[in-house]
This record gives sequence, structure tokens and C-alpha cells, in this order.
Amino acid sequence: MKPAPRWLRLGLATVAGMLLLWQGWYLGWVLWWKWVNPVTTSFQSQRLDEARQKNPKAELKRQWVPYGKISGHLKRAVIAAEDDKFVDHEGFDWEGIQKAIEKNQKKGKVVAGGSTISQQLAKNLLLSPAKSFLRKGEEAIITVWIELLWDKRRILEVYLNVVEWGDGVFGAEAAARRYYGIPAAQLGAEQAARLAVMLPAPRRYERNPYSAYMNGRTQLIVSRMAGAEVP
Repeated sequence: MKPAPRWLRLGLATVAGMLLLWQGWYLGWVLWWKWVNPVTTSFQSQRLDEARQKNPKAELKRQWVPYGKISGHLKRAVIAAEDDKFVDHEGFDWEGIQKAIEKNQKKGKVVAGGSTISQQLAKNLLLSPAKSFLRKGEEAIITVWIELLWDKRRILEVYLNVVEWGDGVFGAEAAARRYYGIPAAQLGAEQAARLAVMLPAPRRYERNPYSAYMNGRTQLIVSRMAGAEVP
């Protein structure tokens, strides 16, 4: 068999090298954030850019708090609402993904994602919310690295500090103060459950946090919290 032209081999090698460098950049951040708390995330930067298009002086509300200063109720509520197999899986809930696919097929549109806390964190830290096969592939790779290099406690700590909880509101401390006027350490069970219910669409749910849907869903999460395993 005739060998591939030299220009093709060089081109493929260049592409492979660029991909390795790109993935190495992601890996470097994952390693860094194992010990150093993120100052900002890709998702937060995007939200800030959007806000400053309307108001050049806009700022995000966020305040990092260590794992021990976040209410245990909130940890249990978020796991119960978002990822009830969090402490057991290795980054992916295959059963949850299958159920989400079946639900989407039944509805004829995307109504469920099946993403774990680890997958959501990978997306929020380094990627955009754009939906594409490339972005999902990058998310999967970063999720594997996070699960290999961090323990579950660190994953949950970072997630609870960077996740969006409203328009310009990020992290448990800012959310607790925004909605209840208290620090994250003092959140009660129902308060925590209501915050957890907001996570799939916080900017929509903050408009009416006491709607019939929110009230019903909150009580359901409260009933599940006792069985949620927290790292």
C-alpha cells in the first residue's frame, strides 16, 4: 500500500498535536482547581458579558464558602434533586441518561438531560452552554478527569460555590442571602429544597419561587432528603 503523502501526515500530526494541547489546557485547570478555589468560571464569564451589554457596571453576586460552612440540608437537597447516585457513580449515571432519552423521545423534545453533578460542573467550569456533540464530548472528558483527580467532597464543594442560582447570582452563599437573607450555613430543610428545585432553570424559577409547581416539587425533595448520601 502506498504511504500517505507527506503533507497529509504532517497535517494529521498537527491536528493531533493541537487537540492534545487543547485537552492539556483543560487538564491543567482541573489539576489547579483540585487545591485552588476557582475565581470565576466560563459560564460566569458569559453571564457577566451578557449583563454588561445592558449595564457596563454590572457585577455578579458570589462569595466562596468552604464545604463545612454550607448547610447539610442544602447538600442533601441538591443531591436528592439533581443526582441521587452522586457518591456511587464515577461521573455518569447511565441509568439516568437512558431514562432521560426515553422521556425526551416520548415528549418529542428535550425535556430531561440526565447530567450528573460532575457533568454539570465540568460544563460550568470550562465550557459554554451551547448544545453540540463536540461540547458534550469535551464535557465527558473533563468529567472523567474531575472524577479521577478530585474526591466527591471537593466536587460538591466547588459545584455548590459556582452553580447559577438566579440572574447574576452564583453559589450557595449568594443564593441564601439573596432569597432568605441568611448565610448558607443556616439554611433549613425546606429553604434548601426550594433552592435545589431552582437549579435546572434558576433565572426562570426566581420570577415565581412560590408557584404551585415549586411548592409541590419542594415538598417532594424534602421527602427525599433523608435518603440522600452526602460526602
